[in-house]
Amino acid sequence: MGRQLKLKDFTPKDYEEFSIRLHTQLQELREGIKGSSFNKRHFSLGAELEVYLVDDEGRPANVNEEILEAARDPRLTPEINRYNLELNFTPVDGCHGALFNPLEKEMYSLFDTVQGHARKLGADIVPIGILPTLEKGHLEEGSMMTDRDRYHALRKSLCGPEDKPYKINITGLDTLTLSGKGVCVEGANTSFQIHLRLPADEFTDYFNAAQLATPLFLALSANSPLVLGHRLWQESRIALFKQSVDFRDHENPEWKQPSRVSFGYGWARKEAWELFMESVALYPPLLPVINDLDESDSTTLFELCLHHGTIWPWNRAVYGAGDEGHLRIEFRSLPAGPSIVDMMANAVLAIGLTLGFKDTIDYYSARLPFRFAEYNFYRAAQRGLGARLIWPKVGQGGVLERPITDIIQEFLPVAREGLKRLETCPDEIDRLWKIVEQRFEKRTTGAKWQLDRFEHYRKNCSVEESCHRMLVDYRNNMMARGSVVDWC
Repeated sequence: MGRQLKLKDFTPKDYEEFSIRLHTQLQELREGIKGSSFNKRHFSLGAELEVYLVDDEGRPANVNEEILEAARDPRLTPEINRYNLELNFTPVDGCHGALFNPLEKEMYSLFDTVQGHARKLGADIVPIGILPTLEKGHLEEGSMMTDRDRYHALRKSLCGPEDKPYKINITGLDTLTLSGKGVCVEGANTSFQIHLRLPADEFTDYFNAAQLATPLFLALSANSPLVLGHRLWQESRIALFKQSVDFRDHENPEWKQPSRVSFGYGWARKEAWELFMESVALYPPLLPVINDLDESDSTTLFELCLHHGTIWPWNRAVYGAGDEGHLRIEFRSLPAGPSIVDMMANAVLAIGLTLGFKDTIDYYSARLPFRFAEYNFYRAAQRGLGARLIWPKVGQGGVLERPITDIIQEFLPVAREGLKRLETCPDEIDRLWKIVEQRFEKRTTGAKWQLDRFEHYRKNCSVEESCHRMLVDYRNNMMARGSVVDWC
């Protein structure tokens, strides 16, 4: 969705040609992933960070285009809303002995550069899952949406000719009911998406391991508890994002079209190719743009990648044309923030658990029906470290409900062992792993810190003022570059 697309009013012929190319490219991918480039055994790591732009009052600042113009950096791309920006970081190849340190160094460098441009416009950049000072007016299309063709086309394709409204209904400590027009609500959810390159012949095992692990690392990474002054889920992005682009016909009793935002529909099967086939089989194209400019280079699989990018599972298989072709998992559930070092610790935990579960994933996927894995994901998003998950019994048949903290405690050593597969410098792992352990021991997450600070101010202030003061503290702590575990 970051491509500069040549858009127009699409015709039935466009959809027909696009669908033909999708199926042709599926077969090309199926054959291509058998090649040696797709089965390299070293890992590589990439990341994208979506951030908020806020003014000196802590409210959204609509200056993303101005920053892009000033920076002229290809690593920066706009987001749907004018007060959001995406930072894309250079992939790091693990064969050089380091993964996390180079990524973290570039994150700080690019963050500082963008912050410098933002300050000239009276703004700051803030990595946070959902900005607590948002107001309903910030979610209306109007002047809030970035004026790019692809976002207008996406809105038109999602909402349809009848301009369907979105409907939000989320219950936590409070209940939020909201409706309106457009796709700016989707843009209010900002994330830290990590990409892990993996060999194609073992991809489904790694992908299933990521699915099993996601509730565990999501609970310890939660950072989105407040929406429009309402205390909702520990990771409210999960519910808000799904509902914000859900324009399906819920009144049709005969057919329930799959949501474009989901945890998935079953454990991955034999081939990675099947995950791409599922996207084509279940979802109609939204943007049938034909790659007429580069038809000679079929290795880019332009149409397949474009279609796949308009479906938003919380873990997504991704094809990359670079380095003669490769596959990677995109971990999409992690929120932005609280700090850069916290996000790096979240990445270490997510990758460690995924690699640690890989060799035993057949055992878990056979004993834990996928619907329970999906249940675990939403319970972790809702209740964070207070969740109870369904998990296979140890040494016997059946499943039981267990506190998520007990499960995390049991599998932290598995994650630590899994990180050894990376064959990277132990020092960079040890430093970030210490943050993981400290946050778990103190049961500290960004979401808990936000709620505690909000409740502190709420004793003497209005909801709006409490959100504002909490954000000021958050921004100051984040700029100091320490972990949330040490925030005052």
